Amino acid sequence: MIPHYEVSGPPGAPVVVLSSSLGTTMEMWRPQLTDLHRHFRIVRYDHRGHGRSAVPPAPYRIDDLGHDVIDLLDHLDLERVHFAGLSIGGMTGMWLAAHAPGRIHRLALLCTSAKLGTEEYWAQRAATVTQSGCSAVADAVVERWFTPAFRRHSPDVVAHYTTMLAGIPAAGYAACCSAIGAMDLRTDLPRISAATMVIAGADDPATPLEHARVIATAIPDARLKVIDDAAHLASVEQPDIAAALVAQHFLGEP
Repeated sequence: MIPHYEVSGPPGAPVVVLSSSLGTTMEMWRPQLTDLHRHFRIVRYDHRGHGRSAVPPAPYRIDDLGHDVIDLLDHLDLERVHFAGLSIGGMTGMWLAAHAPGRIHRLALLCTSAKLGTEEYWAQRAATVTQSGCSAVADAVVERWFTPAFRRHSPDVVAHYTTMLAGIPAAGYAACCSAIGAMDLRTDLPRISAATMVIAGADDPATPLEHARVIATAIPDARLKVIDDAAHLASVEQPDIAAALVAQHFLGEP
């Protein structure tokens, strides 16, 4: 399926696809747009079951999310792109780079994991959301997205993301939870040939730093960068740093 998407930035510039986290929409990447538009044409999209994308029937798998991106690239007549993904967006990026290597030029993986939790853990969250909606988990999940200091100093941003998560269709969120529960990309990592930067939030309780180290160690020649004073949504909490790291990597700068 072709997900809902938006294209912005200078025509003719190299294309960067931005893929957001579980429970957010493409708006997660808005803080990076001004900086990235200086160099790149930007494609943002909503995962299936999120935002303004369709909510296909469950089950979903990570390869379904990856094929959605391939469908989008084909629709836009884009042969090869840079790809940055955070959380489930990074999982999608790893799958793409391993299974459709000709489509991914450079890869940035933010606050993500190649294997995250157990199927039972994700099934329980999916069941809660299916029964009571995403609002039932919104406060607890968003608490892990931001550091305590950020939550104190930027309550309006925290409230915005809590509302965003609460508004995600329950069926789509639950199906994506199941996709993460069934996912194990660890054996795919050595196959990734795209130049890769792995970015971790130093204070991320959802995908801790050791998960980033596993990815960076397994992908040939991958580089690991850590953003201080940032939890899971590091690109929101430290937008300028995240934008600079992504831009430098996609420009091929050391």
